[in-house]
Amino acid sequence: MSRRDLIPIAAAAVLVLLAASSAPAFPQDAANAEATGGDAGAVASAPTPTDSATVETILRQQEELLRGERFAYDPSGRRDPFRSLLEKVTLTKGPRPKGIAGMMVAEIQLVGIVRDDRGGDVGFFMGPDAKGYFLRVGDEVYDGTVISIDPRDGVVMFRQQVDDPRLIKPYRDVAKRLVPEDEENSNE
Repeated sequence: MSRRDLIPIAAAAVLVLLAASSAPAFPQDAANAEATGGDAGAVASAPTPTDSATVETILRQQEELLRGERFAYDPSGRRDPFRSLLEKVTLTKGPRPKGIAGMMVAEIQLVGIVRDDRGGDVGFFMGPDAKGYFLRVGDEVYDGTVISIDPRDGVVMFRQQVDDPRLIKPYRDVAKRLVPEDEENSNE
């Protein structure tokens, strides 16, 4: 910057300082002084009963905050900022029910897709208990829901509920295939 550029900046700074020094420090005191006809620099009058009640309310609220009585965290759908991003997340939905409703998406294996006589598609799954189960769109397992069945591609899509603070969405879509992708690629 040259000296020529500094002159307008210095002039502006001086004007700001002059304006700030001539303005009252507390504008409400100046307004009160004008209303009462007194001097703006005069000492303030004794506190009114409403002022002391306000002060007492503020002090009481601060004491309640310090004791932990008034604090409440509303996450509004956001993750808890005090939970570690590195901790292993586990679903705690309670005890698992019996049958397919108590099995996780990762535990079941797609065996086949059949067409129902009503025109719907049904996925046939094998559970870890070596039993077969039929699932339609909308049926639920322990940690997910069937969202689509595609017999042409041999894919059943699950919307798996996850409680992972690293993910933006509280779910992920998992595809169960009749022919796993690694076998599809090796046949081509």
